[in-house]
Amino acid sequence: MFSNYLIGLREGLEASLVVCILVAYLVKTGHKDKLAPLWAGVGLAAALSLGFGAALEFGTQELTFKAQEAIGGSLSVIAVGLVTWMVFWMKRTARHLKTELHGKLDAALAMGTGALVTTAFLAVGREGLETSLFVWRSVKAAGDGAGPLTGVLLGIASSILLGWLFYRGAVRINLAKFFTWTGGMLVVVAAGVLAYGIHDLQEADFLPGLATKAFDISTTIPPDSWYGTLLKGTFNFQPDPTVLQLAVWALYLIPVLALFLAPLGAGRPSQPEPKPEPSRS
Repeated sequence: MFSNYLIGLREGLEASLVVCILVAYLVKTGHKDKLAPLWAGVGLAAALSLGFGAALEFGTQELTFKAQEAIGGSLSVIAVGLVTWMVFWMKRTARHLKTELHGKLDAALAMGTGALVTTAFLAVGREGLETSLFVWRSVKAAGDGAGPLTGVLLGIASSILLGWLFYRGAVRINLAKFFTWTGGMLVVVAAGVLAYGIHDLQEADFLPGLATKAFDISTTIPPDSWYGTLLKGTFNFQPDPTVLQLAVWALYLIPVLALFLAPLGAGRPSQPEPKPEPSRS
């Protein structure tokens, strides 16, 4: 439940902050009459995200087992790619996100109501589609039951509450540190989802090595034990991964986490200081 709560909180808070910035800017610039189109765009984005999630859940149920595994594994890889891009994008642009959104909103106000609806829809819709895809794959990886979905819903509810408190000025936290820590934890979760997707593709006969296990500690950590369930639900842990799963997990987690936690600008060559011109006597 924790990993899915984290996903709902992290992704939901990004969308909540975007909405708060847009609403606050309209109110402060005297455009309260434009709040209705803004909320219409947000509502359309939420409806699209829910519809996309429902299509993923119910649209694959009538397929054969191998087709389900092939689609599920492919979407796992896509979801991990999107989330990885998202956490790096937020790390890079968080400092000037407010200015960027204000500029887009000014342009939309100049163009009319339709442009304002579209701006809000695009600003929130991208987050919503990414969240739907990654949540769907994470819930599948965590196993059946109400726990994973409950965690996601609690995370989204928490993000909405925090967004409202931010808007009211009741809560102030260091967002840079928050997104760094939660982004790092999301990379760990994404590594588990990627490994799960590789296993799906192996079961669909898209990738080889299904019978080649890296290790098997099922007797030490039974999957149906409380701690096995906790590890699976939190980190998508599998007690008997294949060699390919383990290799892909390590090749993704180690370099991506190291790059994400590195300070901005690390590794860039420093510009040489200009030499002072010789003084003329």
